Amino acid sequence: MPEEPRVGVGVLIEKDGQVLLLRRRNVHGAGSWSTPGGHLDFGESPEECAVREAREETGLEIGEVRFRAITNDVFTGLGKHYITIWMEAQYVSGEPVIQAAYEMSAVGWFDWQTLPDPRFLPFQNLLDGKCHPAGKTKNGQVPER
Repeated sequence: MPEEPRVGVGVLIEKDGQVLLLRRRNVHGAGSWSTPGGHLDFGESPEECAVREAREETGLEIGEVRFRAITNDVFTGLGKHYITIWMEAQYVSGEPVIQAAYEMSAVGWFDWQTLPDPRFLPFQNLLDGKCHPAGKTKNGQVPER
């Protein structure tokens, strides 16, 4: 178990008012829903990581990638601690498919009002506004308390 936090990148991809989510499999958070994402590689920018992960996991092409927020995600009991850099991007082309079958079991577009459960801790932290800048969630709105 690492004693230092690792860096992950998650990417919010929207199309026609829906967000792309995948169900995690054979990795921590298995069975939960989150966005495409993964570990930041050495020398890679968060923007490059977001584009790479979206392509590797779902086959989608994305553009206009920009910073959204950062979450501090401690997986109690698993000995894992991540700093997740959240990016947002515009859908460019492609139909989402399961490209990483070992790591995911489902992929699809979901309305923001009817997101599936359970949700991966970093994604839930973002939705709950437990991020920096504080409260920076969908469309920059602070979630209702």
